[in-house]
Amino acid sequence: MVRKIWLGAGLAVLAVIGLGLANYKTVILFVVGNLGKQEIAENQEIAWAQGPEVPTAGDRPPNVIVILADDLGMNDISTFGGGIAGGLVKTPHIDALAARGANLSQAYAGQATCAPSRAMIMTGRYATRHGFEFTPTPDGMGRILELFYNDGSRPHPMLRDAEAERNTPPMREQGLPGSEITMAEVLKARGYHTVHIGKWHLGDTEEFNANAQGFDESLLMASGLYLPEDHPDVVNAKLPFDPIDRFLWARMQAAAKFNGGPMFAPRGYLTDYYTEESIKVIQANRNRPFLLYLAHWGIHTPLQATRADYDALPQIKDHRLRVYGAMMLALDRSVGKIMAALEAQGLADNTIVVFTSDNGGAGYLGLPEVNAPYRGWKLSFFEGGIRVPMFISWPDRIAPGTVMGDPAHHIDLMPTLAAAAGAPTPTDRTIDGVNLLPWLSPARPAEPPHEALFWQSGYYRAVLHKGWKLQTSDLPKKDWLYNLVADPTEQTNLAEANPQKVAELKALLAAHQAAGRGPLFPNVGSVPVMIDKTLADPATEADEFVYWPG
Repeated sequence: MVRKIWLGAGLAVLAVIGLGLANYKTVILFVVGNLGKQEIAENQEIAWAQGPEVPTAGDRPPNVIVILADDLGMNDISTFGGGIAGGLVKTPHIDALAARGANLSQAYAGQATCAPSRAMIMTGRYATRHGFEFTPTPDGMGRILELFYNDGSRPHPMLRDAEAERNTPPMREQGLPGSEITMAEVLKARGYHTVHIGKWHLGDTEEFNANAQGFDESLLMASGLYLPEDHPDVVNAKLPFDPIDRFLWARMQAAAKFNGGPMFAPRGYLTDYYTEESIKVIQANRNRPFLLYLAHWGIHTPLQATRADYDALPQIKDHRLRVYGAMMLALDRSVGKIMAALEAQGLADNTIVVFTSDNGGAGYLGLPEVNAPYRGWKLSFFEGGIRVPMFISWPDRIAPGTVMGDPAHHIDLMPTLAAAAGAPTPTDRTIDGVNLLPWLSPARPAEPPHEALFWQSGYYRAVLHKGWKLQTSDLPKKDWLYNLVADPTEQTNLAEANPQKVAELKALLAAHQAAGRGPLFPNVGSVPVMIDKTLADPATEADEFVYWPG
């Protein structure tokens, strides 16, 4: 292991000499990648804990399955009438899940990046409450981003705080505090068997990992390839214009861990592998209440699809879009197989299934339609960055075809699922989320569940209050005000024409911030994000943009 690392570094030095300084970015990627890779064992069979052979006595609370996609755009699924490549890629299983229960048609992610959203799903609390405000990034990524953004080709540089980065703990030690009470801990106290499969991204130490945060079993995504790059059944699409993508290809492997054990190679394509293991969990727990948190990596980069899924989309001529669409086929297939497994075990009616995404689609994909018709991307508080699908199916309690148009948020999931399970939520802390079950019934309350919703990432903040949405940032120093009732796609900035409304909403943001504790870890860098262009498009001074702190 050590020999391999130093060999990689030594080869990189020779590469600098041989290739010249003009290729230093490639060399640095090579070094960082080799330093990040580890030995991986062959695939191992997971020995999931087996529940009782006969059903538990008495009234059984509903099983709970939360399926979380990664970087899913609103236009990636056909429920909303669109779909990838002008509707050439359909998502019938996800659409069926939406139709059999409730479609929360104005649902929002907790954050415009993944990790804080996941923390809010788990706790029902805003990131400002517990301080898990920024997404931890792999060690070395800040330097790579700086090299690529600051090469003179873009009008706005990346702003990197190297000193803050040096004083920040490694990624695995940046976690959701163990003092927080998670959805898994709440349901476990009610007698649920709790299982996590997939991405975690809330820390990887004895305090922070999924087992420490209430999950009896955890099959962890330990790295980020869906299959080895040279696997005969994989089709890859690299993004040469995206430094993050180049970092991932250099650094990542196809790897998993079970309950904190050694790394091993997953069996087959990652999305399908997680699905197969989820079905085993359903089978093992058919006679007792369980929580399954299936946190897919799909459809996050690196873009990798199975050859079979890629071959199923010959009508898409653009290679990158075709790989992306094929990844959606795998994600949709996963939902279909999960639902079929519930039916096969006789559990479909008394199982709550939630489907959502951690944030909106990413502009660094270079695919302009993923969030249509909304503006913006992941890494922004425009609707494209935080508007997400949220479907809740529970045939025993929620009528098919239910539509909830009031704004909802990731913070609502924990209290909603706790209420469904008959489990009390913590009383020693503020729970910001609301139990949405009354709004998913025919006798729904007249008032919406929230008067205001908030988002904050350092100096960039947003609030939605009675249809008015304000974004405000220090970099650039600017306010964006939209009336989402009249302008749901944020075309007309009303900030200059409505200073009183801006002041009113800023007061709400100030009160929200004052009730928080401040971030656990500092902002180590800020990346410029264009609102109306992808990263594949040339940037100009005239482009509207935000700086995303993290």
